[in-house]
Amino acid sequence: MRNPFDMSDLDSLVDEQDLNERYVDLHAYQTHDGNRPLLQNEDRRNDNLKDRFIGAIDQGTTSSRFIIFDCAGNPVAKYQTEFRQIHEHSGWHEQDPWELVDSVYICIEEAMKTFLALGHSTDEIEAVGITSQRETTLCWDWETGEPLHNAIAWPDTRTKGLVRELKSRPGADELKNICGLPLSTYPSSVTLVWMLENLPEVRAAYDEGRLAFGTVDSWLIYNLNGGPAGGRLATDVTNASRTMFMNLETLDYDDRLLNFFGLDRNKIRLPKIVPSADPEGYGSISSGPLEGIPITSCLGDQSSALVGHCAFTPGSAKNTYGTGCFLLYNVGEKPVISKHGLLATVGFQLGKDRKPVYALEGSVAVAGSGVSFLMNNLGFFRDSRKVSDLAASVPDSGGCVFVTAFSGLFAPYWIDDAKGTIFGITQHTQKGHIARATMEAACFQTKAILDAIEVDSGHKLTQLAVDGGMSNSDICMQTQADIVQIPVERPAMHETTALGAAIAAGFAINVWKDFSDLKDMNHANRTSFKPRISTKQSAKMYKRWSKAVEMSRGWTDSSEMEGGDDE
Repeated sequence: MRNPFDMSDLDSLVDEQDLNERYVDLHAYQTHDGNRPLLQNEDRRNDNLKDRFIGAIDQGTTSSRFIIFDCAGNPVAKYQTEFRQIHEHSGWHEQDPWELVDSVYICIEEAMKTFLALGHSTDEIEAVGITSQRETTLCWDWETGEPLHNAIAWPDTRTKGLVRELKSRPGADELKNICGLPLSTYPSSVTLVWMLENLPEVRAAYDEGRLAFGTVDSWLIYNLNGGPAGGRLATDVTNASRTMFMNLETLDYDDRLLNFFGLDRNKIRLPKIVPSADPEGYGSISSGPLEGIPITSCLGDQSSALVGHCAFTPGSAKNTYGTGCFLLYNVGEKPVISKHGLLATVGFQLGKDRKPVYALEGSVAVAGSGVSFLMNNLGFFRDSRKVSDLAASVPDSGGCVFVTAFSGLFAPYWIDDAKGTIFGITQHTQKGHIARATMEAACFQTKAILDAIEVDSGHKLTQLAVDGGMSNSDICMQTQADIVQIPVERPAMHETTALGAAIAAGFAINVWKDFSDLKDMNHANRTSFKPRISTKQSAKMYKRWSKAVEMSRGWTDSSEMEGGDDE
């Protein structure tokens, strides 16, 4: 069985050579009377959807990509590039704001070269959608467009001490009922408060009314529209629901939330909240090869993957195994506030006239980044695609359990004082056992999330759709099926997150008018992994994992929780 596993990008990676080969296979072009190339497989046409194209900007935690899809959901051209990750102190994770923008422009330019070389023209691209990493926080000067600090990325944990202080404030326990999120190092609201308290340039801009705040989507939209000249400050409901500033019911900023964090909305420019699919709310690209092309969708990356899987009906779910691991479960048109450690979030809103669809989410901080840790920190292998081979060199984890709590544990545990710990090591432990335990860690946490979803929603999931870099590993996905005891379904076309942005962009311009129009999108040639071990065996493995989680508590002492250096 084919077993690719590429972690050169930790968000949703497909090996570049493999990707190009699949493009050639999907799109066997031939010239025809000097006109634009036609598909040889004309019988695969579907109401000219293969003649219509949408671009998708997918700006992830470690890399950016631009993919051009036809409206049957097939990728036609792609380019991907990585950018720097800045770690000045233990627990700090930053990115250069201009590198984020430049990486997007590079991807657009290079993908367009491929698109044009295939005989297409720029005017065949009808719209562009954007999907991006979510809670990563940026502050810039509204008047000049200059960043006031590096972007502080979502895995950053410098705010641990601040979180403890915020939790002690009156009203802290009520926040989750309004915005769906608990206080943690995760939401961008807490990061913004830290920036205001610790960065004089950010505070000065706030006091003078020059401060623009946004997540990565807002920063990209602002710059793609021309920066200060364009004056476009927008976000969508999915990204806004990750800030702790938006009321889940009203889909607007809530003064109770802003006041809790000590923010005066007259001193800060907050992005306008727009539906995920909107023909006008995101403006258009102001320069480069796609100048003038409208931006008609915007979604947080995990919501975009939900759309890319066409998980439009309540009870459907997807799990993305990227840098972290993110499971979203569609709960329908009313938010469900979790009582068991999950996040309530907006799944998507595909138009002004459509109601928002909400989701329960379980976020795992470490998935693909655990594999990266084995490669870069421990030197287990030079090529991350070899992790599956290493894991397959042993029949099981040999009793090893790796609690990958590099940034504490996220849902459904929310243990801030946990540290990464490996239990069960003996003199017989090999690299393969630890590689397998690293994969299993994401699978066990996924089960914990599914158990919480079942209790919160009252429904048991019958299958799990997957995507992202680690989902390319057959051994990892078989392990996942064994642990959760339901089938795991992996689509043949891996770029699910970018596809979601393209689908939303198409809804905005009426390429599709109803969810039923997409019932066959990206469903062909799926791989299904069914449980191969008994329920009893699975329960025994999970019991051992749960014991390890409890033993991982308390490794961070009080000085570290206040932001002290733990090196």
